[in-house]
Amino acid sequence: MNRGSGKSSDETLIEMDRTAWSGGEENNGFHTNSDKESFQLENAAVDKQQQSKDSVYFRDGVRRIDFVLSYIDDKDGEKKQDRRKVFEANLQKAGLDLETEDKSESEDGKTYFLKIHVPWEVLSTYADVLKIKVPFKANDIPAKREVPMSWLFTPYRLPDHVMHPEPDYFTYTFDKSKTDFFLIEDKETFFPPSTRNRVVYYLLSRIPYSKEDKDKKGIKRLLNNGTYTAAFPLHDCRYWTRSRDANCESERYSLYKHWARFSRFYKEQPLNLIRKYYGEKIGIYFAWLGFYTEMLSYAAVVGLLCFIYGVATFDNNVWSKEICNETIGGQIVMCPLCDKKCGYWKLSTTCSSSWQSYLFDNTATVFFAIFMGIWVTLFLEFWKRRQARLEYEWDLVDFEEEQQQLQLRPEYEIKCTSRRVNPITQELEPYLPLTSKCARSMLSGATVLFWICLIIASIIGVIAYRLAVFAAFASIMKDSPTNKLDVVGSLITPQFATSVTASCINFVIIMILNFLYERVAIKITDMEVPKTHVEYENKLTVKMFLFQFVNYYSSCFYVAFFKGKFVGYPGKYAYMFGEWSGLRNEECEPGGCLIELTTQLVIVMVGKQVWGNIQEALVPWLRNWWVSRSARNHPESLYSRWEQDHDLQTFGQLGLFYEYLEMVVQFGFITLFVASFPLAPLLALMNNILEVRVDAWKFTTQFRRPVAAKAHSIGAWEEILNMIAVFSVVTNAFIVSFTSDMIPRLVYLYVYHPGTEKSMEGYISNSLSVFNISEIPSANRPEDGENPDWFDSSNITTCSYRDYRYPPGHEKQYQHNMQFWHILAAKLAFIIIMEHVVFVVKFFVAWLIPDVPSDVKARVKRERYLIQEYLHDYELEKLKIQLSQNGQNIDQCTCPTTASSPMNIEVVSDCLT
Repeated sequence: MNRGSGKSSDETLIEMDRTAWSGGEENNGFHTNSDKESFQLENAAVDKQQQSKDSVYFRDGVRRIDFVLSYIDDKDGEKKQDRRKVFEANLQKAGLDLETEDKSESEDGKTYFLKIHVPWEVLSTYADVLKIKVPFKANDIPAKREVPMSWLFTPYRLPDHVMHPEPDYFTYTFDKSKTDFFLIEDKETFFPPSTRNRVVYYLLSRIPYSKEDKDKKGIKRLLNNGTYTAAFPLHDCRYWTRSRDANCESERYSLYKHWARFSRFYKEQPLNLIRKYYGEKIGIYFAWLGFYTEMLSYAAVVGLLCFIYGVATFDNNVWSKEICNETIGGQIVMCPLCDKKCGYWKLSTTCSSSWQSYLFDNTATVFFAIFMGIWVTLFLEFWKRRQARLEYEWDLVDFEEEQQQLQLRPEYEIKCTSRRVNPITQELEPYLPLTSKCARSMLSGATVLFWICLIIASIIGVIAYRLAVFAAFASIMKDSPTNKLDVVGSLITPQFATSVTASCINFVIIMILNFLYERVAIKITDMEVPKTHVEYENKLTVKMFLFQFVNYYSSCFYVAFFKGKFVGYPGKYAYMFGEWSGLRNEECEPGGCLIELTTQLVIVMVGKQVWGNIQEALVPWLRNWWVSRSARNHPESLYSRWEQDHDLQTFGQLGLFYEYLEMVVQFGFITLFVASFPLAPLLALMNNILEVRVDAWKFTTQFRRPVAAKAHSIGAWEEILNMIAVFSVVTNAFIVSFTSDMIPRLVYLYVYHPGTEKSMEGYISNSLSVFNISEIPSANRPEDGENPDWFDSSNITTCSYRDYRYPPGHEKQYQHNMQFWHILAAKLAFIIIMEHVVFVVKFFVAWLIPDVPSDVKARVKRERYLIQEYLHDYELEKLKIQLSQNGQNIDQCTCPTTASSPMNIEVVSDCLT
């Protein structure tokens, strides 16, 4: 949006003169003009003992505390003292008001607290610099019509003053030269605390702390070298009670009361209040999380119906009945599942797992896989519309991200010693030479590749464990007492024991590698020296998600697409590392590998969610409990507001990154493998209902107030979600085709059933091939004592195995028969048809649903029209007044005195954004 004209050249923002930060005695900028007021306030008689320290104001009770710095005055910390002295002097030169709380007033008796207030002159200047939007006219567009039967949603609604803490206004970018254009009733409350702390942090990040080296600047470096121990804006009150100060908003209390308690899990989120208190970036996260949870409810209902269908049609499962029938499954002798340690076994021993598999492997599976492919598209498209509405409501429509990207990271400026002319600003700026950038990128890529290879190696190790331990379980559990248990005895099979223990080991490895890689990813991203904060977050996002994708999903991919696919047949088995290793590739049970994929998915997904909630909720609570244990029972008059917040946990710059990462990994679980477990969306929904309140409780009660930041979208995560959405169509098509038994059953039903009526009778016998026991090599035969008592080698001459091959004695014995090729063709045809159908529907839905709602477009156009109209009228009125004054004083020409001359403003800025 083009900004209005009318500024004279003398009133425009000028670039900061570096010599102004030399630490001399001369006062520049705002500080000189506010000296008189500051001295009056500081000299006011205030009885500290009668004033509650649980306050967000200076001792005078007038100036608001916008930021707090803490430090410990070390005996041998002369360098730190010098840095603080220069830094604080420069803060005052920038116009900020400072007030120090002596260490004698602190709980530990050694921590100083430096309170910072930003006066109106500074605030208005940097609101102009940062292009902050402020109201200029009440919104006159009629509200949307009430939804029919909206009274049904009344129990889920929050009070209107919580949902809409501020009136609805048309807004425009703040311009200091046009303050009378905006609706300014009270300068002290015109900008909310979130905007005030954002402005202060902008200054803190750019003000130097050294007289000799002007490149040494920023609060981040001062925190890293221990000059200050903490830097944070204040919460406005204790979370469990309102502030005693009537001027305090107590928004933290409102958030806790209406949002952060689990008893409010069924209520809507007060997004406008979240945005007002924490800023747009955190507001967007909770808006996305709430919308994702809402959309999950539809997927969860459909998934639950598919599961209920499996339960309701349980008795129609003919093939499971055949497996459990002693005259069919009880008479089929199966070939050993491993070499030497595994004996012959009867098909009927897999009765329980076959019934379990049917609950998830039925006709509804195909429907649900197609439904989820469409659901993902609807979720992403409707989120775009929701995001567009929030962009308008939160004044982010003209959010100039390109200009935000021009804000260099302080680390980039420090590490880049080379300089070149910026083609946009035509000023010298630091840059990283191409050779250095390529070398850093290559080293970073090699590191990521190494860690991905490490994950793959660990997965191979888990697979080797499965192959090695299966034989041991088969031998041990042959006469195990667990077989005699009434309820679970039939469930505890060698396959089940191997799958569960391998999944648990895999989960532990995942968490360990994840813990280590997080630190490596941050290190190598720092090493790349990204230019801007946006670039830094995007690079880290790609690295972390690529690693997490392989780390969390590789085991599921193995079970879904590799296990049981490259087994061979008796007499010619396939081995993992060659025949010398003795690690024979795993086979699927006659019921298929789908139930094992379900087990793997449940253990990893649920385990990650439980562990994540423990990390997010329990760990911060324990840390805060330990830190504040000595001050827990102190009254407000002694335990100050800044000390209370100082004892809370720090919400780091990458705090939201980990929140997004957790949810996106979960999104992958419920989309990539949902065909194997229709209840996955229900588990995710239950977790997310808890997640919203845990995150709200954590932000409100356990963390210091984060510095407000703007964001108009969820950033790079949106592209990652789109990638997962496309990939999920392919994976689910392959799961239905190659992991599920759906296609072989359909081929048998319509092509190979011998009777005239379509029935699944005889499917189990048809799906098994036969091998002559006498032809099994000695290396594959069971050792003495491994075969069960019922096995009689003189009467039993053949064993069955899962495949479609010609029987012994046939001219093509043990080669794949025609049914195998028909089934393979049907599987490939199903993949192609399902992918094309789902993709066509996805693209049609995406085309059909506009990204921006029509009423939002109308409001944006209305606002832009009003801005032009009001600016024109404003400038015209100013011109009339000026001409009128010139006409009255045409003969009087006076030169302004020095005292009344406009004040020169020095702006700390890397770029005017």
